[in-house]
Amino acid sequence: MQRKKNRKPKTSGRRDPHASREATRYEQPIASRELILEVITEADRPVNRTDMEALLDIHDEAGVEALRRRLNAMLRDGQLVRNRRNCYALADQFDLVQGRVIGHQDGFGFLVTDDEGDDVFLSARQMRALFHGDRVMVRITGLDRRGRREGDVVEVLKRNTHTVVGRFYSENGVHFVTPDNKRLPNDIAVPPGESKDARHGQIVSVEIIQQPEKRSPPVGHVVEVLGDHMAPGMEIDIAIRSHEVPQAWPPAVEKEISGYSEQVPASAKRGREDLRELPLVTIDGIDARDFDDAVYCETTSGGWRLLVAIADVSHYVHPETALDAEAIERGNSVYFPERVIPMLPEVLSNGLCSLNPEVDRLCMGCEMLFNKDGKMVRSRFMNGLMRSHARLTYDEAAAIMVDGDTEARERREALVPHLEELYRLYKALRKRRSKRGAIDFETTETRIVFGADRKIEKIVPLVRNDAHKVIEECMIVANVAAARYLQRHKMPALYRVHATPAADKVSDLQEFLNELGLGLRGGNKPTARDYSAVLAMAQGRPDEHLINTVLLRSMPRAEYTPDNIGHFGLAHDDYTHFTSPIRRYPDLLVHRAIRHLLAGKKPKSFHYSMDRMHDLGEHCSATERRADDATRDAVDWLKCEFMLDRVGETYAGIITSTTSFGLFVELQDIYVEGLVHVTALGNDYYHFDPTRHWLMGERTNKIFRLGDPIEVKVVQVNLDDRKIDFELSDGQTNKQTGKRSGKKTGKKTGKKTGKRSGKKTGKKKKKSVNKSIDKPAGKTKSKKQRKRRGKKTALRKKSR
Repeated sequence: MQRKKNRKPKTSGRRDPHASREATRYEQPIASRELILEVITEADRPVNRTDMEALLDIHDEAGVEALRRRLNAMLRDGQLVRNRRNCYALADQFDLVQGRVIGHQDGFGFLVTDDEGDDVFLSARQMRALFHGDRVMVRITGLDRRGRREGDVVEVLKRNTHTVVGRFYSENGVHFVTPDNKRLPNDIAVPPGESKDARHGQIVSVEIIQQPEKRSPPVGHVVEVLGDHMAPGMEIDIAIRSHEVPQAWPPAVEKEISGYSEQVPASAKRGREDLRELPLVTIDGIDARDFDDAVYCETTSGGWRLLVAIADVSHYVHPETALDAEAIERGNSVYFPERVIPMLPEVLSNGLCSLNPEVDRLCMGCEMLFNKDGKMVRSRFMNGLMRSHARLTYDEAAAIMVDGDTEARERREALVPHLEELYRLYKALRKRRSKRGAIDFETTETRIVFGADRKIEKIVPLVRNDAHKVIEECMIVANVAAARYLQRHKMPALYRVHATPAADKVSDLQEFLNELGLGLRGGNKPTARDYSAVLAMAQGRPDEHLINTVLLRSMPRAEYTPDNIGHFGLAHDDYTHFTSPIRRYPDLLVHRAIRHLLAGKKPKSFHYSMDRMHDLGEHCSATERRADDATRDAVDWLKCEFMLDRVGETYAGIITSTTSFGLFVELQDIYVEGLVHVTALGNDYYHFDPTRHWLMGERTNKIFRLGDPIEVKVVQVNLDDRKIDFELSDGQTNKQTGKRSGKKTGKKTGKKTGKRSGKKTGKKKKKSVNKSIDKPAGKTKSKKQRKRRGKKTALRKKSR
């Protein structure tokens, strides 16, 4: 359908509220989706296409064709369902649910529903026709033996997987690829002549040419041979392709950027506020290559003036261009160990947009005034022209501001007064942050140090000094100022929101804290200040790490959305991302919105609607998750490779997670995580309590709890699965409870796993056992049966 303006769809006496919108989009206007849904709902029965044409008063051939295409599009998007009689209805009228498939390495999967209801279990038989990430329509068939909703796939709405990375195998003339992503358990068949001369065991990229069906596997052809399994850098190549992270620039993008030079053209500098005389500086990591932000601070009669200058990417990247389309597709830059997949081409990200020292650069400036208590009293935005006076590292800035290093201060003598004022402002902002109740978790980030041939020499923690925190606070206040500015002008924009923890998570957290003699105020809706109070009470306790971890895991993940619900963790009512447009697309959208307002234009004339912002928010949140998953896969591979030569060695560690199937342990000073399987915990049955975050032995009362120190031995490293297996060291001892009682341990939850002792139990205890495992109540198994059951116990891992 070609686009044209000023024609309205015909309807049978029914006013289409979206007629004007449809008329501007298509040469042959048709009833809006909203009207079609309304008609079907009011019909109170499935409607065929002929009836639909009559209801909408469509009689001409062009109108019939337009309706056919619109209905097919609504089927594809899951808005409608078509039955065997070719009648259309809403999905919920057929008791169908739609959502995204989450695959499991054991073959089964789950449907995460769009309505945020309980997940739907999908059997291995149903998963044969699906890939992880597919969008599908499912009919609920009942409950499985574990009480979970179970469903059958009615229709695949959208395929998610189009390329797969894995190991190529050739056996008896049959070629196939085993996906590296363990959520894709089905092998990909490769027809003869489609292997691109790949050798057995090599890593390849396969394009799917036939999606899986219930009776046939997926089929693909090799499009790229990446190399041998253990080749240097292979882990990143696999992660990029497994998660479909875009890395090649389309020809249209290359053509658009071919005209850019290293210097800002004179025409772009006109009409901007000249900030070049201000000693703005960038403060970043020693290995940073793109510089988004620069800062300057001076004292005023009432407090401080802070200027945060951000690279003006919006001047170079315009909507509806190939460059913008590629930036949307990428969503953000992806940072792997010693390699970056940028959101923008390097001519922009490291060149024309980057605030490199001693060169003119376009910027979006945020000027803020603070009183002596660190309260922002006024802010304004500007299109600016700046020149960075220095490129400082965090260590150099800390040496000047915090340590008073004489040599560093002499080297940057002209900047010292401004940096000192910046540090004084930071202290006022930190006090205000604490008073506000913002949550501060001290987490450990690591960096992998490579040697020759990209072999890992060591894994070291990243130490955050006060210079890191200074820049963090400056960026936070600039983000707040941008959010308030957009909110005040009612502009469609993306906010960075962090929702309040869910009621069930809060309830579990309160129960856990009560067991430790701590309390969480706020009832079902605690505030960030309530969380911070718990963190303060936990300081210095032996279980401080445990409490911090449980608090962190009770909170949802932050995301992008035009619905401004505030940021729970930072305790701000208004918050967005404004400070990194080189590497985050939401920041670029915020810049465009601010630029629109600075030009004196109204929100109604903005290029983006609220609906479009919703779509972009969901997409950018997804690309952020994709980047995290890809980076984690690469790092996990590298850590496994690092541990290959350490099998048999013993290390001290900390329990970082407890599950029904065992303990995850992070090794101290190495920062590598592995699993102690429940069968390696000793001759006992272990109960998993998700509220208390522990495994307790039924017979011995031994407890393994999140945050406990533990000593383990490395027994196996599986590079393909990114898994490291530990077992308890010979000298490991564990906590033991005293006499178990209902008050002491509470009710049991979860599965009972491991080896069972041969001792008989009383009726009361046996009743508890029967609740924990699937066997008839009141029956006592023989010693032989118990032994057989101990060997056959199925250990089911968490699905997600």
